Amino acid sequence: MLMGLAANRLHHQSEDAALFAFLRACEAGIRELRLGLHAVGRTHDAIAAAGMLRGYAPLVRYPYGREGGLMKLVAEVVGMPEPGRTLDGAIYLIDPVDPSSIFPEALALKRQCVIHGKPFLSTVASARDWVEMERIHSGLPPDRHADRFHDYEAQTLALIAHDAMKGAMLDFAARNFDLLSRFGCRVGTGTTGQRLNEMAWSRGWPAGEPWVQRFNSGPLGGDAQIADLVLERRCRRAIFFEDPHVARQHEADIQLLERAVTTATHDAVCTTSPVVAQRWCDAARLRGSRAGR
Repeated sequence: MLMGLAANRLHHQSEDAALFAFLRACEAGIRELRLGLHAVGRTHDAIAAAGMLRGYAPLVRYPYGREGGLMKLVAEVVGMPEPGRTLDGAIYLIDPVDPSSIFPEALALKRQCVIHGKPFLSTVASARDWVEMERIHSGLPPDRHADRFHDYEAQTLALIAHDAMKGAMLDFAARNFDLLSRFGCRVGTGTTGQRLNEMAWSRGWPAGEPWVQRFNSGPLGGDAQIADLVLERRCRRAIFFEDPHVARQHEADIQLLERAVTTATHDAVCTTSPVVAQRWCDAARLRGSRAGR
């Protein structure tokens, strides 16, 4: 597999920065997977200066962001005709108060990942969880250091979908009902939450007992309410099916939730594509069977 890699300045300017936390936790897995990484210039230079991924040939340096490095990653997510220039997704560790995180190329990188059903990993927790997921799909044994991401009974899961994606969310939740029911709590916004509850009742969930705790609809502040749970580390995983083709009247609220996720970078896992979400569910089942759960 081949992934783009970038990190805002905050995430590589000190020894305990997010980029290095991710690599310390996942360098062995990256090497096991022979994961190719197209790293934007400053991110690549920080990795080299820290002595990480030393001698790892699949780590390739791309231009600085100001020289078009991130733009090139966007084109490679879409897919270029040259061999080795189609990315399977992107790891972009975002500092939510860095102005470059809302540059056109940064927004386009996420949008094209969502459109093409590829992972867009904007937090340390998301990147760590994804590496473990791919390890499991590759037949490797569970990494015990990743166990905390799979303690579902102690976690709250957010299930959110834009209008055009509500059908996809219902299909996803019905297909993976048993796994999602293992979470200690599920939360959702307005209409999505109600439709998920109706689906759960039709599948034998106790009548009248909410399967999903409903917050306000998105336009009335539901995204902000869930963002507060994320910031308090009370919601560790969000599955947020976004429609990248429609302008949203409550765009600021959506961005608020996304900023909360990146603020809780070590704790919050966010998935924005039905394809990636299903791949995670499949890996979670495989991991559980290998761990004897």
